Amino acid sequence: MTITITAFERSPDGGKGVARDTRVRWALEEVGQPYEVRLVSFRAMKEPAHLALHPFGQIPTYEEGDLALFETGAIVFHIAERHAGLLPDDANARVRAITWMFAALNTVEPPILELGTARLLESDKPWHAERLPLVEDRVRGRLNQLSVRLGDADCLDGTFSAGDLMMVSVLLRLKSSGILDEFPNLAAYVVRGEARPAYKRAFAAQLAVYTGKPPTS
Repeated sequence: MTITITAFERSPDGGKGVARDTRVRWALEEVGQPYEVRLVSFRAMKEPAHLALHPFGQIPTYEEGDLALFETGAIVFHIAERHAGLLPDDANARVRAITWMFAALNTVEPPILELGTARLLESDKPWHAERLPLVEDRVRGRLNQLSVRLGDADCLDGTFSAGDLMMVSVLLRLKSSGILDEFPNLAAYVVRGEARPAYKRAFAAQLAVYTGKPPTS
């Protein structure tokens, strides 16, 4: 059965790989599964056909036969469960990898998203100058905890897994902020993720949508 995902027709991230469809593309590339992409406009995302797939009118969605999924974490987890390559065979290591997926989305990403909101949408507010350092400190607090846990290891728990895929995807949102560079081991961790051939293919595919040029091999 053909796998079809949805992505922005015109990604607001400028093709930088931050849009959440990149995470799904990356997962599919890691496990060697071909997929098709249906591009949707912001208008189409709010229409009944798309809302039937994603009740909150966002991307990505995932369709395979009669299965339709939304929410990036759920989609990547499904891919990792169904295909070898993103979850360890050992039961304990497997559940630890899944735990890191949840940690990336539920613990590390929220303050990073809050920082993005503060910088992009609240810069004209009279309280912006006072609030921004507080938000930045919350991000640094989480990164410090993650940095301590990662230490000098290449991955979060032995070998690359869906947990690393999600964590790197979340940390990528900080590349332009300069904050990630304050934690050299985390910055290097992200670079290692970006260097993976599967990530490069996913990034190139997402960038090609934005530029209108086919990805080069």
